Amino acid sequence: MSENHVKSLLETPLKVVNIGLESFSEALVEQGVEVVHLDWIPPGGGDPKLADLLSKLE
Repeated sequence: MSENHVKSLLETPLKVVNIGLESFSEALVEQGVEVVHLDWIPPGGGDPKLADLLSKLE
């Protein structure tokens, strides 16, 4: 990647997709960053055993 490409990338306004904790997107919005927030939680609420069981459902 050339120096011009890097400079162009660093000068481009940031656009973020936030998955999970809404407070992360709120902090970015407060700084003027364009954010799309996806409200997501892990399968089974983060419980590995429950997630494993859910993965076996068809």
